[in-house]
Amino acid sequence: MYPFVRLFKDGLLARRAGPLDVLGTHVSHHICWPWDLDMWAELNNGRTLTIFDLGRIPLAIRTGLVAVMKRERWGLAIAGTAVRYRRRVRAFDRVVMRSRLIAWDRRFMYIEQAMFRPDGECTGHAVFRSAVTDAKGIVAPERVCAALGIDAASPPLPGWVEAWLAAEDQRPWPPMQEVADTRTGLAAQ
Repeated sequence: MYPFVRLFKDGLLARRAGPLDVLGTHVSHHICWPWDLDMWAELNNGRTLTIFDLGRIPLAIRTGLVAVMKRERWGLAIAGTAVRYRRRVRAFDRVVMRSRLIAWDRRFMYIEQAMFRPDGECTGHAVFRSAVTDAKGIVAPERVCAALGIDAASPPLPGWVEAWLAAEDQRPWPPMQEVADTRTGLAAQ
């Protein structure tokens, strides 16, 4: 189940923390609860993505994006993710998460997030390609920036993000077209 209580708590904390520059870094604190664990007694990889939500949504609150989305009746979607899992997080471990918008292009915004142990060691890192949406589809980041009152060009995309996007462009879509029968999984002859 989605951690709505945790999201509500983190949303309240974000509102109390006050406004943040659109390129600022939101810092949040999280605990790995027993219901976040997988069968190996460590933070489940899917739950890791959900916990990243608990940093990204408060970031959107603090930068004013959530208020603009409510006013404009916009939504927010994730269009791609690249994640690195590097260190185990076990039950009751505490992590500090840093979340920030790093750049945008003509369609998407790129958000970087990382979790750290209290000693500073990074446990995982992700970049999210996200889109603000309306009834017609994707809202151009230029329009989102205007709604936020931001008159600035995007910082350049880091090289590693550009490399990820180039790799995504090489990926076949729709995937697995060589599989003819989805019921049996047998390849086409």
